[in-house]
Amino acid sequence: MVNTDWDVVAPVTFTHKGKSDRVASALENNQAWQKRVKVIMLDLTGPIEEPTISRIGHIDEIWNVASDSHVDRSIEEPGAFIQNNVALMTNILDYARKVRPSLILQMSTDEVYGPAPVGYAHKEWDTIMPSNPYSGSKAAQEAICFSYWRTYDLPIVITNTMNIIGEMQDPEKFVPMTIQRLLAGTPMTVHVSPEGISGSRYYLHARNLADAWLAISNGQFAPQTYSTGWTSPTRYHIVGEREVSNVQMVYEIAKILNVPPRLQKVNFHESRPGHDLRYALDGAKIEDSLGWKAPISFETSLRRTVEWTLKHPEWLL
Repeated sequence: MVNTDWDVVAPVTFTHKGKSDRVASALENNQAWQKRVKVIMLDLTGPIEEPTISRIGHIDEIWNVASDSHVDRSIEEPGAFIQNNVALMTNILDYARKVRPSLILQMSTDEVYGPAPVGYAHKEWDTIMPSNPYSGSKAAQEAICFSYWRTYDLPIVITNTMNIIGEMQDPEKFVPMTIQRLLAGTPMTVHVSPEGISGSRYYLHARNLADAWLAISNGQFAPQTYSTGWTSPTRYHIVGEREVSNVQMVYEIAKILNVPPRLQKVNFHESRPGHDLRYALDGAKIEDSLGWKAPISFETSLRRTVEWTLKHPEWLL
C-alpha cells in the first residue's frame, strides 16, 4: 500500500487463525488506506458466485496468499488441511477464468521440493518431492495452477518463498512461538537429526516478499502463457539472504530479548514424521531478470519483529 496507489479487495474468512484485529491494526491509523481497501467476508473453499464477483468489482491482478500452512496441523489433520488448500486454489482460478486478470501471483513454498542436500539450493522447476501433507497440498496447488495455465491460458506466475516472518504472526509459527517460550522461561523445541544435527532455514520478512511481488507486477515482461508458445508458467524463487540453523535462530531471538537461550533438541524422525532438516532455494533468477534483492536484511527483519512483539504481547496469546 505504501508504494502504490492501488485499490485492494481483501477476501477474508476469519474461520481459522484469521483475526479481524490484523486488518483493523493495519488500517485504523491510516485514513487513506481505509479508502483504498475493501474487506469482503468470503469462504474461498466455496465457489465465488456472481453476486460476490459484482461486489468485488473490476480487478487487474490476483495475489493469492491464502492457504493453511502449519506442518504439524497438516500431520494431525491431513484430510481437512489438503481439502482446504486444494478447494481454495480451484475456486480462485475458476474466478480468474471469469474475470481474466492481467496477472495471477501464486505464493508457493520451498517445501514442495523436499529436503535440500547440504551445499545445494533448489532451482526453478527442480523435481517436486513434498515430504508431508502441507507441502503436498502446496504441490497440488502448483499442479492445479499449471493445469489452468495450460487449459485456460491464465497468466500465472508461481513464486516459491522461504520461511516468512513478520509482526502479528500467529504464535504457532517458529519465531513468535520462540519469543513466547523464551519469555516464559520454557525451552523451545528444536528438531535435529538422529546424529544431533540441527535443521536450517532461510527467513524472509513479509515486507520483503511484498517488495518482490511488487517488482514482478511492475516488471517489464509479460507472464509466460501457453498461447504465446511457452511450455511452463513463469516461476521465481524469493530467498532470504543467509541460512540460519534452528538452534542459531533461538540464540538470535534470545539475544534480542536479553534472556537466556533455552532449547530442547528432539529427534525429528520420532517427533515429527515428514520433517525436512534443510530447505534452500536458488534466488539468482529474480535478481538477474528483475534486479530484485531483499531491501530489509535478516538481522533488521528479525529485530523489528521481536521488538514489535515485545511492545504488543497480546499477539502471543
